[in-house]
Amino acid sequence: MASNPSAPPAPFAPGRRQPDTFGYGSYRSDEGPWEEWNPTEESLAPERGRHRVVKQRGGGLARSSTVLGVGVIAAVGAGGMASANTGHPPVSISLPDLPSVDSLLGGNGGHQATRTALSSVTTTTATDADDSSADAGEALRSRIIAQAERQQSQLDSKASAKAVAAADKAVATAEAKAEQAAATQASDAKQKAVTAAKQKAEQARLAALAKQYTLPVVSYTITGTFGQAGSMWSSGYHTGLDFAAPTGTIIKAIHGGTITEAGWAGSYGYRTILTLDDGTELWFCHQSSIGVKVGQKVATGDVIGRIGATGNVTGPHLHLEVHPGGQATGIDPMTWLRGKGLNP
Repeated sequence: MASNPSAPPAPFAPGRRQPDTFGYGSYRSDEGPWEEWNPTEESLAPERGRHRVVKQRGGGLARSSTVLGVGVIAAVGAGGMASANTGHPPVSISLPDLPSVDSLLGGNGGHQATRTALSSVTTTTATDADDSSADAGEALRSRIIAQAERQQSQLDSKASAKAVAAADKAVATAEAKAEQAAATQASDAKQKAVTAAKQKAEQARLAALAKQYTLPVVSYTITGTFGQAGSMWSSGYHTGLDFAAPTGTIIKAIHGGTITEAGWAGSYGYRTILTLDDGTELWFCHQSSIGVKVGQKVATGDVIGRIGATGNVTGPHLHLEVHPGGQATGIDPMTWLRGKGLNP
């Protein structure tokens, strides 16, 4: 920094006021008149260093320059802060060229020093503004990253909650299916157990019945079943069950009952009808001989006749018919016999 030259002695006339006083709009009492003072080499303190500046009178102006410089720094700094913080463009500040300040600072040298100082202040302020802008940008970037992380965390939380809910639903569904399967298995097992128990009970019943019933022929061959169609039968179909055996083979009473008919019956040949206690009629047909008479009581296994080939036949056999309740139309003897625990 260049040193300022010493102020030249100014001519002074007592009692005469300067018509143009810089910095004030009117006359001030503290501006004079003063006693004339002509400094000499002895009365002036020696200069120390190269940068000594003679104190100027009218210090209000110097202070105004200082305040102005501070104001410029504050304004530029505030503009930079506003630009960095609010996003508004910086406000340009223009400073007027002040000749009086220029003269106080020593002509062109002082004016150049003022410009250099202002340029330095502007550069520093611009640098601060750039730093503030960089800091604001970094802060904005940090906020954006933090917000993105929060949003991602929320999305992850929602996805996790959704996955947990789906897993819970799957577990609940699996448990429900397992319970249903277990219930079904239990129901099936129960049903099987019930069925097995029923079958066992039925088998026991049939075993008991089998002791009360017996097949009419011991050694035989089934040659005709119920419902077979053919022209040899007057009804057009077979109405009984045929046990083929040699002529003279013994015929037994299937169950205990009463003989209600015994004699010739046309196409049935010699026929014996045994009526059970429940009213069911058993017809024994095509006998070669009859061993009982009407009204006779018989028990299970009693001999009631012998196999023959009388009536409408093609060979010796026993033709058996079952008529529940004495009705004219009979039922399948095979089914009825099995219902009594017998297996022809």
